[in-house]
Amino acid sequence: MASVPNKQPFFKKLSKGFTVGAVITGSTFFHGPPVLALGLTKLFKKSKKVDETNIRITNSWLSINNWLIDYVLPNTKWNIEIDPELELNMNGRYLMTCNHQSWVDTTVNQYFGLTRMPLTRFFTKWELIFIPFVGQAFKILGFPMMKRHTKIQIEKNPELKTRDMDEARKACEQLLSQPFTLLNYLEGTRFTKEKHQQQQSQYVNLLKPKAGGLALALNILGDQIDALVDMTIVYPDGVPDYGEFWLGEVPRIAVNLRKISIPDWVLGGNYEDDPIYKERFQNWVDELWQEKDQLITQMKQNLRNSLNEVS
Repeated sequence: MASVPNKQPFFKKLSKGFTVGAVITGSTFFHGPPVLALGLTKLFKKSKKVDETNIRITNSWLSINNWLIDYVLPNTKWNIEIDPELELNMNGRYLMTCNHQSWVDTTVNQYFGLTRMPLTRFFTKWELIFIPFVGQAFKILGFPMMKRHTKIQIEKNPELKTRDMDEARKACEQLLSQPFTLLNYLEGTRFTKEKHQQQQSQYVNLLKPKAGGLALALNILGDQIDALVDMTIVYPDGVPDYGEFWLGEVPRIAVNLRKISIPDWVLGGNYEDDPIYKERFQNWVDELWQEKDQLITQMKQNLRNSLNEVS
């Protein structure tokens, strides 16, 4: 079996790290202020033209990142498979699910989607709004931002249980005025062996899925989307952290996209208040997750076989 490429010499790594860091920082400070400035105008008047301009600016920022990936990190080999039944275009409306292992997942999604799909938003934690430029841009660009409340907090203030859902509902409804891709990491957190053991997950490669966010999105957007897309990401040589990725130390990344059929009964159900529908929806998501788990195992095997053929 062929070996994974060795780590880069220190000075080459330092040079690459400085270049990537400088370009990303400069690009963020160049693109961030216009998005924030235009976003402030929405406090006084909503404007479709402002939204479209902000998306163009954001796509320009992402294109800089993709240029770095293609020309500064050319050692990363990409294996991308797309379901023939899945027709993607820049004017579509898509819901997307994905497994979650690293912050690199979001960069992979953006790298893949920039020229194939509308700008990807995802359900994210409210606390990220405090990250300079990036967090505020999430809010301005319509990312559904969720506050996590403990059971004790909800018991003291039951209103908190529905407040988050109301905010997410508003964010989803606002997306209907434009093409969009709305991503939901169903696991709710990054996969680790420790979390997998703590959950006693029945899946080999995945944590247990949390279906509430997807149920909410399908309830609001389901009859107006072009497809429910499932993205599967595999790092065959080990899950990288963000620094390893941008230093070019990720030899291979495999991505699979498949179209998920939405049963008629899914649309129009009430996940929060109908226990029968909730159980049925959760069982449906569990079946999708079982298929995904098997797909990841097969992708890993195919990648091992291809590496053996090369060696």
